[in-house]
Amino acid sequence: MSHTIQIQPLTPEAFLDFGEVIACQGNDFFHINDAHTERYHALVKTEAEGDARTGISIFRNIKATSLPCEISMLERHPLGSQAFIPMQGQKFLVVVAPSLNANQPDLSQLKAFITDGSQGVNYRAGTWHHPLLTLEAPSDFAVIDRIGGGHNCDVFQFQNPIQIQARGLLYLDRCNLSILFCLNNMDMIGQEIF
Repeated sequence: MSHTIQIQPLTPEAFLDFGEVIACQGNDFFHINDAHTERYHALVKTEAEGDARTGISIFRNIKATSLPCEISMLERHPLGSQAFIPMQGQKFLVVVAPSLNANQPDLSQLKAFITDGSQGVNYRAGTWHHPLLTLEAPSDFAVIDRIGGGHNCDVFQFQNPIQIQARGLLYLDRCNLSILFCLNNMDMIGQEIF
């Protein structure tokens, strides 16, 4: 049976059950460094259980994803959170699901989001998610996650692939890689909606 998920814009409210959106917009700040800097303090609390620490890595995604796309698995990290912050202002897809039980995600509640290029995400420990899906490549991300021993990656393979698609037809302007949509058969080509 075919299953399709529509992509929606990423908002803190829509993502709340899975983790936090990392962004300046909508968050409080205070000035530091003689008022030259706005500090958006403690937007995320990282998690690292067991004999581990939190580290920062760079993930370079070398394969761009075209929409629509199909996914056939999700993963989770039960011992620590995992944050992705785009280093080049690029938009990326975020696919998540709540747990159905102790061993599998609830695929009937699968959600897909697109970031706006200024947002990162933090998956809480144990959150089912798809590995990084970027619309352009190469694409670099600062990743803050648990570094340590022990089993910290569960993978769940689907019986049937699930299609991820935009609400309309997706076009990529190769000059600036902005995302453009034509919604509901209306002539909206050229208007950015995310």
